Amino acid sequence: MRNAETYPASGECRLNDDHSIGTPYAKGKAGETPPCGIKYLRPSGDGTFKLRATITWNVAWTGTGGVGGDLPDGTFGTTQDITVQEIQSANR
Repeated sequence: MRNAETYPASGECRLNDDHSIGTPYAKGKAGETPPCGIKYLRPSGDGTFKLRATITWNVAWTGTGGVGGDLPDGTFGTTQDITVQEIQSANR
């Protein structure tokens, strides 16, 4: 049984034009698919679910003389226990 769904399914969120990720919640958007996020499908009961989040950035540099280059990608990630107490649903 799956515990959660990621959005997008690949788990790799795209950057917005302003280099932010995702969008703030706004009234009337509750039924829309988020551009970046996770939806838990069931409560965690007496335990927790493990959430792993990772960010990777690409770095390039240019000196005042026009010389430049790429540096190795930087990656940072961490795992956190998440307690999901209740799941909302609507029956029609």
